[in-house]
Amino acid sequence: MSFRDGQYRSGPQSAELLVKTRRTGLGSRVGHDLTIEASEWVAAVSVNTADPALSSVAVDVVAGSLRVRTGSGGIKPLTDSDRAEIEKNIQTKILHTDRYHAITFHSTRVIHDGESLTVDGNLTIMDQSHPITVLATVSDDRRIRGGATIVQTQWGIKPYSAFFGALKLANEVAIEFDAELTPP
Repeated sequence: MSFRDGQYRSGPQSAELLVKTRRTGLGSRVGHDLTIEASEWVAAVSVNTADPALSSVAVDVVAGSLRVRTGSGGIKPLTDSDRAEIEKNIQTKILHTDRYHAITFHSTRVIHDGESLTVDGNLTIMDQSHPITVLATVSDDRRIRGGATIVQTQWGIKPYSAFFGALKLANEVAIEFDAELTPP
């Protein structure tokens, strides 16, 4: 690992935190596979190179900050109006951001093996916390890239559907990140 012992931070100014959805169902060709970006978040990383098990990761995301970056597929291109409608649905029908303001991840174990990291921890969405495993790689330029796949219903999230269920989002969504960690 190219990091020295210490505390590091990251956020949208030097990193990307993305959620990627896929469409399914009979009407799937109408919808879009989405890349959604968290625009307000912070990650705090504590590195202990002598004993990586003492390292930790904490990420706090403002749930209402999820913005549609791109949409691929579909019969027609994604418009600004489509983006606004999707963001509204995320806030009001999916994540209920009026009640649940944050999405958090707190590590419980960090395993370092060469350039690879395995970070076990608890992901909390809508006040439901469940364990996940994040896989990542570390590069010499202090960048860390990785992700995890989650199943929405495990957190009580009903995958979005439209057209009487003919178009739906797949239950599994991918979370990806590419971050430069900087000392505070």
